Amino acid sequence: QVQLVESGGGLVQAGGSLRLSCAASGSIFRLSLMGWYRQGPGKQRELVATITSGGNTTYAEAVKGRFTISIDNAKNTVYLQMGNLEPEDTADYYCYSIVDYRAYWGQGTQVTVSS
Repeated sequence: QVQLVESGGGLVQAGGSLRLSCAASGSIFRLSLMGWYRQGPGKQRELVATITSGGNTTYAEAVKGRFTISIDNAKNTVYLQMGNLEPEDTADYYCYSIVDYRAYWGQGTQVTVSS
């Protein structure tokens, strides 16, 4: 079993920055991908960004140029550096990982951007 533990959410003013972290632990043989999804109030869960263990990244159009995803393979940890935050970025952010060909989700961390 694999656990994903997120941290770093909070309240920030528009234009500000936050960094989210997510650490994977447990029985891990091969961690191939980690990423972030988010679900805003009244919205469906959507992709924010993903990164493979090799460093290949994918970003949602809405966050390109503002968010940066990175991974520390030695620590099985993914980071999401969020900049120039907008009220529309307000959401619960969920860590996602593919470990040994199985998908896992974190419990979520809340990000609130005030205008």
